[in-house]
Amino acid sequence: MTSDKQEKSTKIKSIFGFLLPLLLTAAFLFIAFRKVDVAESFRLLSEISLAYFAFYFLFFCLGNYLRALRWKYILNSVKPDTKMLNLLGATMVGYGVNCVLPRFGEIYRPAFLGKWENISRSSVFGTIIVERIIDLLALGFSVLISVMIFPGDLYAEFPWLKSTVYIGFAFMIALIVIVVLTVRLKHHFYDIIVKMAGKLSQKLADKLAYLFDTLVEGFTSLKGIRNYILTILLTAAIMCIYALTLYSGFYVLGMQEIKEVTFATAWIVMSISSFGVVIPTPGSTGSYHAFVMAVLIQIFGFANEISGAYALFTHLVSYFSFILSTLFFVFIINKIREKSGIKKETFISVFHLKKGDN
Repeated sequence: MTSDKQEKSTKIKSIFGFLLPLLLTAAFLFIAFRKVDVAESFRLLSEISLAYFAFYFLFFCLGNYLRALRWKYILNSVKPDTKMLNLLGATMVGYGVNCVLPRFGEIYRPAFLGKWENISRSSVFGTIIVERIIDLLALGFSVLISVMIFPGDLYAEFPWLKSTVYIGFAFMIALIVIVVLTVRLKHHFYDIIVKMAGKLSQKLADKLAYLFDTLVEGFTSLKGIRNYILTILLTAAIMCIYALTLYSGFYVLGMQEIKEVTFATAWIVMSISSFGVVIPTPGSTGSYHAFVMAVLIQIFGFANEISGAYALFTHLVSYFSFILSTLFFVFIINKIREKSGIKKETFISVFHLKKGDN
């Protein structure tokens, strides 16, 4: 009887986990486009400037390359000679999978790189957690910069923003403190937490133990002043390139002819829309559109239709680029491996453990 209940509970959780992202997508798409003439937005999309699109796509690709390069420096102590092709390929696989299955990209990304580079999967996964912490801190700082460069009161325009940033920073600081304590006082702090959790549930204790080990591996992988400095500089460069990408997007749709647009405009759009990217919808569909359009309409006074066209354009480019590049990199890297006599990896085989894998 207990087994049947557990099986039923697992099925319900699986169905809920599958449906929730779809429901969120539908809800955010409704919020974003409920007052938009979608046909007019698509008409505006048909009139894009191909010359400016070339700049847009160049910045878009550069941003992805810089993310892979930053990952290389974070992984430097684990394996200093990681190939950029494999790093970029795994990065795009992560994005591509997230376009279909939200957050699963964070599992496939270390799985593919671990196989391609023959390194510990848990070590790679730990560096991805570190990356996400860095990204969230960068998001917090980008919002603070947005508040400073916005001529009005950005917090008044988005009342939820201030508390979200403060809570986010508090959470990040708490997490970093926990990791530092775990690294420095592992036999005391780590054991106490896991033992306390074990009194409630052994399953919870095992999960916490794995999480702590993964976090420690990730944080200890980033070593050396040079790697720290390069990681910080590349993080700043990534944020600037993202803003440049969105800035060039204004020109792709001729929005500079409607209202004045500046790099600061793009920076604010980037900062606020990043919250939409954090929400677990497939490829940030719906949530990204809603946040971008809210900024363009509410803050900068653009019409609903051109704002909708901008959100559709920027999202469609990234969405299809991520999926196509995922297929491209997996195909190319497998071809290279096969020529070297190494077996190819698929979206199933990357989870097959061989002796020594973890």
